[in-house]
Amino acid sequence: MLLLLRNDPERLLIMDQEDGRRNRSLGRSFICRLQCLFSSSSSTESRLTLEDTQGWSQSLEKLLESKYGVATFRNFLKSEYSDENIEFWLTCEDYKKIKSSFRMSSRAKKIYEQFIKAESPKEINIDYHTRERIGRGIKTPSVHCFDEAQRAAYGLMERDSYPRFLRSDMYRTLLENLAADGAEG
Repeated sequence: MLLLLRNDPERLLIMDQEDGRRNRSLGRSFICRLQCLFSSSSSTESRLTLEDTQGWSQSLEKLLESKYGVATFRNFLKSEYSDENIEFWLTCEDYKKIKSSFRMSSRAKKIYEQFIKAESPKEINIDYHTRERIGRGIKTPSVHCFDEAQRAAYGLMERDSYPRFLRSDMYRTLLENLAADGAEG
């Protein structure tokens, strides 16, 4: 088959065009899903723009400040079966907003069971000592009991997942489609 394609440049061109159309279609579909997901939101960030999407490449922090950035990055990580760090990081951000000590205690135990405990369903990659400190810390939880693990998860994303995301077909196709939409008016 490969030999046949090498000898048929016209067929290769057709296949490249089909791939391009498929990627544009997937990109537009993804843009639509993202915008539909947040369409009922009353946020100032109402539409996904090329400028905002390009801004995600400045830093992981910039990407995580955008609801579209978070949704896109999560989708990318889920497609790679490596979404435990972003899920943990987002869960910690929500946890820090809890005011009730009863609710905080209950939620800390759930976070520990889901992300920290060895062999947990979405176990994050942290060292033994951090895992042990958190295990002791959730007995009397505070808003900071997961900070060390959250920094570790963020660091892993920043060094590994985030650069892969920026090189991914998903991100590049999204940029291309937004640029094409902008050029069309």
